[in-house]
Amino acid sequence: MLVIAIMSFLACLTLGAVSMVRATAESWQSQISREITVQIKPDEKLDMDKALADARDLALTFDGTTAGNIVDKEATARLLEPWLGEGLDLDELPVPRLVIITIDERNPPDFAAMRKALTEAIPQAYLDDHRTWVDRLIAMAHTTALIGTGVLVLVFSAMVLTVIFATRGTLSGNRHIVEVLHFVGAEASFVASEFQKHFLKISLKGAGAGGLLAALCFAAASFWQARALATPQSDQATALFGTFAIGWMGYLGIAAIMIVIALLTTLTARYTVMRTIYEIDLIRSDPARTDTHQN
Repeated sequence: MLVIAIMSFLACLTLGAVSMVRATAESWQSQISREITVQIKPDEKLDMDKALADARDLALTFDGTTAGNIVDKEATARLLEPWLGEGLDLDELPVPRLVIITIDERNPPDFAAMRKALTEAIPQAYLDDHRTWVDRLIAMAHTTALIGTGVLVLVFSAMVLTVIFATRGTLSGNRHIVEVLHFVGAEASFVASEFQKHFLKISLKGAGAGGLLAALCFAAASFWQARALATPQSDQATALFGTFAIGWMGYLGIAAIMIVIALLTTLTARYTVMRTIYEIDLIRSDPARTDTHQN
């Protein structure tokens, strides 16, 4: 029961982690896909304020754009504070200025035509549609999902092997009882069903304990994150792992894993018992096979 609980806990943690990463990647992808950035490099002959306004107005003439926002000097300085410190004078530094254009995700504009128009009107302008970042996020989400699936397969495989050995160990201690029951007329399905019921109870208790513990871990982490907003610890955790909330779909997935583990354990136990009884029948029909099966 303890081993099944541990396997269930690890499987549910893996499922929850994969769900969190997918949700975070989808959120980042959605945020990036909703905006494009026009970057204007400084030039001695360029009127930066006019160029920013012209770039915004030109971008908004394209179908699929909904809003434009010029990042002012104060906001640009705040973006550079982690690297260059406070009190920056942007007039003395060759720092590009940004225009953020909000787009319609369902009906995006023609980025190639917009890039061409911006370059012709303002040679110092560069349009970044963030496709590189979106592709990287998609690749990261797919890779994480594959890794999580692999871990789940390993956990289930270890659990199946554990159940097989546990069932065989139980049978080796009670083999004479199984043989007597089988010899006096008890059908193999009856003997297997008794072991099946026994392991079903054990697996339900173990899987339930492991799944419940995993759900409590996610709920506690989500509660802590909600109560510790705007703190260094919470900000770092959010930056690394995203939000710890897995949603009702995540909890449904934990419940599904608990059921799958219980069924898998039960079916494995039944198969092992039926296989053992089959070996008993072979030995009874041909006693010379005894040494072979014992080995």
